[in-house]
Amino acid sequence: MKRADRRFTGWHAATALVVFFGVVGAVNFTMARLAHSTFGGIVVKNSYVASQEFNRWLDEAEASERLGWQSQTAWLPNGRVSVSLDGAPAGTQLSGMARHPLGRMDDVPLNFSAQDGGRFLSSEELPDGRWTLRLEARSGGDVWRTEEELR
Repeated sequence: MKRADRRFTGWHAATALVVFFGVVGAVNFTMARLAHSTFGGIVVKNSYVASQEFNRWLDEAEASERLGWQSQTAWLPNGRVSVSLDGAPAGTQLSGMARHPLGRMDDVPLNFSAQDGGRFLSSEELPDGRWTLRLEARSGGDVWRTEEELR
């Protein structure tokens, strides 16, 4: 066969375009499907209102940091959560919310009872998995918040 007999025709161009855009479409579809199935996302009801609250949230975070309270969290074998809160005065009340980072399980509100030595123990048990734990401690007018991963 001579080289002149192997010409690039319109059928070759059409096939190349169909294959190229087919691969691009398949990759886009696969990536969109994976993104949608693995991250539920965090959505606010009204982004404008949330943007107006942002500076207040920053001020509250700075006030929380100035308190100097520190937490050490342990996930006990029975599924309950133990929190040691250092620097907080006696009578501090602790509450929390456990959120599944991928949104596959419902949020679990946690109520803590005070133990001796600045320790708190949750009344509820968390199922196995990864959780994001949001803690809020209140003492008088002081409010302290933190967020951490539980595995």
